[in-house]
Amino acid sequence: MYSFMGGGLFCAGMGNILLIVSTATDYWMQYRHSNNYMHQGLWRYCMPGKCFTHTDSIAYWDATRAFMILSLLACFIGILIGIMAFIHYSSFDMFDKTFAAGILFFISCFFVFLAMSVYTGVTINYYGKRYGNWRFSWSYIIGWVSVVLTFFSGIFYMCAYRMHECPRMSNPH
Repeated sequence: MYSFMGGGLFCAGMGNILLIVSTATDYWMQYRHSNNYMHQGLWRYCMPGKCFTHTDSIAYWDATRAFMILSLLACFIGILIGIMAFIHYSSFDMFDKTFAAGILFFISCFFVFLAMSVYTGVTINYYGKRYGNWRFSWSYIIGWVSVVLTFFSGIFYMCAYRMHECPRMSNPH
């Protein structure tokens, strides 16, 4: 049980770090425009030597930002609850910390999956037709890695919950 919780905390911690880095950096996409390589993130776009804040409120950027921030919050709260469950494993009748942490990690996974899907779909449809020489970059890739890590942290915590619940269900008092 504790090994599952430890694995879940490790995956969630790494996933949360990658979520922060992915959300904050400006390398979601790189493209060539006027013989210059440019790159952009969720908050800024950069030309050689200068970066500028996105001033337009484009719906897919706003949706991606919002889902990434919600994912960060869910993962962070899940980590806090997961640590509380790991340090002093106790189960209340109405609130099981292991189950709650697992659900929060799945919610985080869902939000980051939505963010990455929205960004992918719009970017491919818009930039794929407009620019011939573009590619997704490392910030985008670590966003997808965080999807996998938050998913596995939810799996680990649900396995720990099941291991704790099965002996309790077989011994009714």
